[in-house]
Amino acid sequence: MPPRLVITRQLPLAVEARAERGFDAHLNVEDKPLSTAEIVALAAKADALLPCVADPIDKALIDALPASVKIIANFGVGTDHIDLGAAAARGILVTNTPGVLTDATADLTLLLILAALRRAAEGQRLIMDDDWQGWGPTQLMGRSLQGKRLGLLGMGRIGQAVAKRATAFGMKIHYHNRSRLSPNDEGQAIYHDTLESLARHADVLSLHCAATPETRGIINEDILSLLPPGAILINTARGDIVDDDALINGLENGQVSGAGLDVFMGEPNIDPRYRSCKNVFLLPHMGSATLETRTDMGMLALDNLDAFFVGATPPHLVS
Repeated sequence: MPPRLVITRQLPLAVEARAERGFDAHLNVEDKPLSTAEIVALAAKADALLPCVADPIDKALIDALPASVKIIANFGVGTDHIDLGAAAARGILVTNTPGVLTDATADLTLLLILAALRRAAEGQRLIMDDDWQGWGPTQLMGRSLQGKRLGLLGMGRIGQAVAKRATAFGMKIHYHNRSRLSPNDEGQAIYHDTLESLARHADVLSLHCAATPETRGIINEDILSLLPPGAILINTARGDIVDDDALINGLENGQVSGAGLDVFMGEPNIDPRYRSCKNVFLLPHMGSATLETRTDMGMLALDNLDAFFVGATPPHLVS
């Protein structure tokens, strides 16, 4: 019998077809978000679990899994929704899908930067609310990218891909990272050894770091107060990184002139105050949402599972 696999959400057709060829796969054809109890029930006779970022794979869920489950093949790079310690204690391996979503997320980051600087949300609202009275020479004047300083918090694959794209728009790159890049990778980017220093030099501050206990709420009132006048904030990383109260207050009092957000604390139940902020461009966690990228992510997750079930080390082992 092939290994029994529970896939918690609907995936691209090519991924599901491959899963059915190689596994006794349970598919979520209705794409219904599953509760902890439902995931545990489905996993009662499973050998593997393939969850997504929206599934809280916490200690309670992991402790309730049957002994037959030996691997959790995450659909995504970030594993902050998985209790890695609880998985390790149960002897369950955890894998992820790095690399393939870099370009899609970097592209969307540039969309958010452009939208925030050019006040796209306000312009669209004029049209959708039928309030546009015609062209005017000072109407909705935004700011150009050329010559602006882009501060990148995190300079991994995605941060470097954003830097490459932003450089083509004439932006000047500044960054803060856990460690400085090699001269070859750094290029003309300017390194800052503290987030505080980066904030002081960021006309646009874009977040690309992992969500950890140390980074939770790291973008707070103190950091926002250091940004230059007219600065904007971009987040395609994780919502937990940003203190919502601080950012919303900054948007309302002009300390931050705009924001482009793809991720939120507590999503999909985001802070309702964001909806009344005119100077934010909001997207529903679409960073990797292209058919090509989501298919590649699913195939990587299955690669990890295939390797495990033939006795090899999964190529993208997290823990």
